Amino acid sequence: MQHAVGSPLPPPHQPGHGPAAGWSPAAHHPGQHPGPAPVPPPAPGFPAPGPPAGPQHASMPPPPDTTGHVALPPGGPVAMPSPPQAPAVPDPAGTSIAVLLIGPAGAGKTSVAKHWADHRRVPTAHISLDDVREWVRSGFADPQSGWNDNSEAQYRLARRTCGFAARNFLANGISCILDDAVFPDRPVVGLGGWKRHVGPGLLPVVLLPGLDIVLERNAERTGNRRLGDEEVARIHGRMAGWYGSGLPIIDNSQLDIPETARVLDDVLARAIASPPQW
Repeated sequence: MQHAVGSPLPPPHQPGHGPAAGWSPAAHHPGQHPGPAPVPPPAPGFPAPGPPAGPQHASMPPPPDTTGHVALPPGGPVAMPSPPQAPAVPDPAGTSIAVLLIGPAGAGKTSVAKHWADHRRVPTAHISLDDVREWVRSGFADPQSGWNDNSEAQYRLARRTCGFAARNFLANGISCILDDAVFPDRPVVGLGGWKRHVGPGLLPVVLLPGLDIVLERNAERTGNRRLGDEEVARIHGRMAGWYGSGLPIIDNSQLDIPETARVLDDVLARAIASPPQW
């Protein structure tokens, strides 16, 4: 095509962009104002062409989330369970609570905690501090080899991990029962850390059978869970300090696991109605 000297040229066409913005065909055809281009008649057997397709901006629904992600509420400190308004005894089997089962090695803490969690009407998790502590494989600091800075650090880390897990479970409607051999005469590994990591609503209960029962049950253990008789007797003697502490104590010397779990429910019902001071 020929263009008159001095008349502006159309801007270069960029693929995918059409004519440059601001450029008008009238710029190089002075005095002419062409209307819309005539539409040729359709060929026989074909529908008439519609208006030129413009950019589509219809909002499309977002693709379904196929990852299974569920937003979880963050776990905060566990609050004290609210006592019922009616004078009836509360039913701990249907209440979301956090329980700390305390006792010496061989007291049956883990067995009772698992049975209790298995038979509740609400979702319940069991968290054993010994299990979490033994997540450390290489470099595990076994307290039986002596309580030192490493074993204490790993204990503290396991307790904090258990506390975070309990708070997250409770925040999402799942009760928890934790078990640990908490000593009444050792503030470093005492109840203060559990209250700090879980919250004031944690309900501690002591499981304390007689020494002969503890020795008998400990003898059935294997691996690093089995302690020497002297160590078992020493731990059991220190646990006697819980008497007079105000915490509920269950002597399960003559009780099997289901019976102990039923007594635990009775103790927790009273604790919910009148939380212990600790």
